[in-house]
Amino acid sequence: MRLWIAGIVVCAVLPSGTATAAPKLTPAEIQATFFDGAEFTAATSSGIKFKMTFTADGKVRRIPAGNGGARSAGVWKLDENGYCTTWKGGKPNCFTVVAADKNKWSIMKGPAVIATWSK
Repeated sequence: MRLWIAGIVVCAVLPSGTATAAPKLTPAEIQATFFDGAEFTAATSSGIKFKMTFTADGKVRRIPAGNGGARSAGVWKLDENGYCTTWKGGKPNCFTVVAADKNKWSIMKGPAVIATWSK
């Protein structure tokens, strides 16, 4: 009986359908927020930090902001789900951007968070 009552209380406190996913930025929102030539910070899931700059002409660069990581340059483009980058000597990779906190965004490759961007 106690278990049944506890289930009713949980259902009353947590209505069905309340689990909301963090909002995914549209390609236009990604471009307006990040691809304007202004530098911002990116931290990989392993803790390596970079200063990133995406310019309006489709170029991207990253500069290590501490120990680890390598300086690199490449190109970016928007796609229907987010954006794609191709770093010098690399293959294209595509990502989505999800709002994580105030002035923080998660960079997603499928279901995995691969980096956090902050401004």
